[in-house]
Amino acid sequence: MTILTALAGFTLAAGLLVVTPGLDMALVLRTLAVEGPRQALAAAAGVVVGVLAWGLIVALGLGALLALSGTLYTILQYAGAAYLLWLGLGMVRAALKSGEGSDAAGPALAPAPSRSGNWFRKGLLTNLLNPKMGVFYVSFLPQFIPAGASVMGFSLLLASLHAVLGMAWFALLILGSRPLRRWFAREAVTRWLDGLTGGVLIALGLRIAFHPAQR
Repeated sequence: MTILTALAGFTLAAGLLVVTPGLDMALVLRTLAVEGPRQALAAAAGVVVGVLAWGLIVALGLGALLALSGTLYTILQYAGAAYLLWLGLGMVRAALKSGEGSDAAGPALAPAPSRSGNWFRKGLLTNLLNPKMGVFYVSFLPQFIPAGASVMGFSLLLASLHAVLGMAWFALLILGSRPLRRWFAREAVTRWLDGLTGGVLIALGLRIAFHPAQR
């Protein structure tokens, strides 16, 4: 496998991964709908930096340690579950509070400013506290490293390519949503999206917490 064929194969595989719906995409889309494009870009940037961080961890050989160490994996697994529960409960609480305040107001437009804090940090932690991401990179990246290439250097190159593809996809989603901004801004819609996304995050957190690790 040459460098060009490795890059082409990885671009195709990573591109398919990027456009497949998952936790990161759900987080960015919810933030876009409820809090606007600026916060959605911040969440997307956090996710992408998390991808780069996992690429660096794997390139340094620490990802293999995560895959082999049951204790380390379990610690990260429960930390990730706790974080998803905290994030999901916050969204459900925001949905209930906005519902209480809008009973008499009717279908008014919701305020645009962020209600939930630093979304760059939230996107980053959602990615970094997912141990399956690290284990996945340990098994995925080596398949696209040509013989004779620097493992560390090429791993970082592939992770960077994955991050660029992810950010480009998120940017397309955010730009493509502009015609829907007025619909997203309705209080009933934002309340529904907060409740739905929060419920999904809570379910994922509980699943991670109460199911044995599958690596």
